[in-house]
Amino acid sequence: MGVGKTTIGRRLAKRLSRPFVDADEAVEDAAGRSVADIFADFGEQAFRDGERKVIARLLSEGEPIVLALGGGAFVNEETRALIKDKAVSIWLKADLEVLMERVARKPGQRPLLDTDDPRAVMEKLNAERAPIYAQADLVVESDESSHDVTAARAYDALAAHLDTLAQ
Repeated sequence: MGVGKTTIGRRLAKRLSRPFVDADEAVEDAAGRSVADIFADFGEQAFRDGERKVIARLLSEGEPIVLALGGGAFVNEETRALIKDKAVSIWLKADLEVLMERVARKPGQRPLLDTDDPRAVMEKLNAERAPIYAQADLVVESDESSHDVTAARAYDALAAHLDTLAQ
């Protein structure tokens, strides 16, 4: 959360001349309700089940896209295996201070942080998820640089990765 998946993803998609899809928005479209409402009414597991199905559909459809995943999507082993098989994954990595500053800008929009101690939640999530995120094909720093700079880093890392695969 707060790493810039959607903003960076949109900019990367533009650089690649590819469509951009935000997985959370696609889940909301499929469910006809917000992520926050799904969490509140059905719980995280129901959201994750729907998220997994939507991501599988998006990755199996026609043309290549830039897909921004929700923070917990890559944690799901089935989803991660599908991504490894059908896509190139990029972990936008940021330190906790950067993340906390960013998530504070959008209060009430992150159900997992709707708690008395959001920092403790972020620390716990980072500790649990970082080893899984490290399985991504590429790692790109998302620091205090502009979104354009981070998107350029992602583009350059992807281009280098694809060049290596082509050799």
